[in-house]
Amino acid sequence: MLLNITMTLVFSASLIFLLFSPSFAILLRRLPLPSPLTGPESLAFDRNGEGPYVSASDGRIFKYVGSNDNFTEYAYTAPNRNKTICDGLVDFSALQATCGRPLGLGFNHQTGELYVADAYFGLVKIGSNGGPPIQLVGPAQGNSSLFGDGLDVDPDTGIVYFTEASANFQLKDFQTLVSSRDSSGSLLKYDPSTNQTTVLMRGLALAAGVAVSRDGSFVLVSEFLANRIQRFWLKGPRANSSEIFLQLAGNPDNIKRNSRGQFWVAVNSRIGPPPPPRPPMLPVGIRFLENGLVLQVVSLAAEYGTETASEVQEFNGTLYAGSLRASYAAIFIP
Repeated sequence: MLLNITMTLVFSASLIFLLFSPSFAILLRRLPLPSPLTGPESLAFDRNGEGPYVSASDGRIFKYVGSNDNFTEYAYTAPNRNKTICDGLVDFSALQATCGRPLGLGFNHQTGELYVADAYFGLVKIGSNGGPPIQLVGPAQGNSSLFGDGLDVDPDTGIVYFTEASANFQLKDFQTLVSSRDSSGSLLKYDPSTNQTTVLMRGLALAAGVAVSRDGSFVLVSEFLANRIQRFWLKGPRANSSEIFLQLAGNPDNIKRNSRGQFWVAVNSRIGPPPPPRPPMLPVGIRFLENGLVLQVVSLAAEYGTETASEVQEFNGTLYAGSLRASYAAIFIP
């Protein structure tokens, strides 16, 4: 126990030092969403390396197909979506409860299916050719809504790990949720072979990002309001137990694993008093090892200014970033 506390303090001290001397990402290009859409909160690449696929404010998921056509519609998350009402919808609208709001994205590269954590419809699956959604976890299991947020798919087993951000608030109440001390979030597991859903952790302070380790022995989950990442053990002598993995100097959002088994997390730190409607933030991407050792801190302030970044993902040596507040995804050299 003492060793775990000491390691956490060492990692926290190293991280605080690094946050004051980050490198700066070099912007290669922006990938704009169709106007007036915003909020490419998460990104994903399919088994052929195509994409990125991004979530958007009006309930649709878009695929980037090249510089000529940019993004094209791939799928949507609301089972009875009305294009007339929903197309072009902006974030934090009450209509998103009808139109859907996809957040976390992740492909099963064995089947080609795309799994989506939706802020109102819970866990949703999209077929390998896109199109209408199949709802897996949400109102069909007795919930009026399920605030799905982060998501990852185990590449070997196909098991889906996802978060419920809060049981007490919805996305439209996001600013109220952020200013609260809510700890009603959860980490869940969905097994497509049995169609069973299991709650792994409860009592999380805005459960945001999630990422499973390369060997499937543990899963990481970020607590946005608690400024930390927890580790839940799936295998081994500590299976079914959790521990604080990293204590951070800001709010962690989505976590993504790279091809080397390392992780990236988007972290946003408050840098001043909170003028209305929200405080200025310093967005960074942090890369770290499976043991929690921080390797790199990359500032995204040159691109996002004092707005938040929701995700940083490494793909083929390039960084891709998304933000709930921006109208584009961004490509960087770290």
